[in-house]
Amino acid sequence: MNKISLLFFIVVLFGNQVFAQSTDSWPIFRGDAQLRGISKASISQNPKLLWTFQTEDNIKSSPVVDQDRIVMGSTDGFVYCIDLQGNLLWKFDTGNAIEASALIHKNVVYMGNLNGTLYAIDLMSGVQLWEYETDNQIIGSANWWEVNGSTYILVGSYDYFLHCVDAKTGKVNWKYESDNFINGAAACAAGMTYFGGCDGFLHVVDIATGEVKKKIDVATYVPGSPALENNKAYLGDYDGRFFQVDIPGEKTTWVWEHETTKLPFIASPAIAGNRLLTANHNKFLYCFDKNTGKLLWEYNTGSRVEASPVVAGDMVIVANMRGDLALVNLSDGKTVWNYEIGSQIISNPAVTDDRIYVGAYDGNVYCFGNE
Repeated sequence: MNKISLLFFIVVLFGNQVFAQSTDSWPIFRGDAQLRGISKASISQNPKLLWTFQTEDNIKSSPVVDQDRIVMGSTDGFVYCIDLQGNLLWKFDTGNAIEASALIHKNVVYMGNLNGTLYAIDLMSGVQLWEYETDNQIIGSANWWEVNGSTYILVGSYDYFLHCVDAKTGKVNWKYESDNFINGAAACAAGMTYFGGCDGFLHVVDIATGEVKKKIDVATYVPGSPALENNKAYLGDYDGRFFQVDIPGEKTTWVWEHETTKLPFIASPAIAGNRLLTANHNKFLYCFDKNTGKLLWEYNTGSRVEASPVVAGDMVIVANMRGDLALVNLSDGKTVWNYEIGSQIISNPAVTDDRIYVGAYDGNVYCFGNE
């Protein structure tokens, strides 16, 4: 191994060890509370389709995994919990379509639906613990943070508010009003929560009090979720621009956009060492130097991409709206493996212990891995 390859390996390994979840857990749609989209698990370079599980309608909700259980929502209105072999353990009827991804925290599932209701459901039994009503639909995943021994659940709504509720009771702690719809999830770090809204701002809110600390004008319309690292936020907008934001300085430090396409960044980014991965409606997966914004490589997936890329070890998993699932090298973007599911995929996969779980518009959850 030459010096460059060794350095690259160390950076990726170090980043995964410090920031990723355990190898058998993917409890939120981007892996951790800072929404960085990296898995500590290793995956095969030639995974096989092991099983599928059928729901009754489209799957737009990203699967999440914890305690050997896989949880996802369907537009049939049900939350499904299945085991690692694809067997149904329980399902819960929310009464309206689900597009948001679940959050699993301390054996509780938190899931919102298009009616604007956030549910807390016991992971083991499927029994409802509480519900909380917002005034419009919930599209993005909930997130969590602990403050002085209490756990708070944070979720955005199309009622313009970021809602903070007590994890045990579902009682509201505070609501923070933005200037437009909140489509993505809020990232959490160091007692603050960060989200980009359809108002084009990156909002920084104190989780303990609900007070806004910063409101940084960065974009036009932010449809995805930000990724956080070292006082920097990474996010894209609907006009085809992608930003690194210096949070203390309240400014964008680099901006990238394609010369001609100007198509939306719906997908949320992933951070692996010094590399920043994101994907665009123009069919491409992009890898940037996260510090400078220099484009390192690009990969043509063959169709529009809304599903957020996930990094596992030295590979990137990416899915597109034609229904292709691919593994590419993190180092150079070269194709390692691909599989034609044939039904569009808009939610990112979950990756744990040599398994890839992904949902598609045909209503199926697909599991790939080694026998």
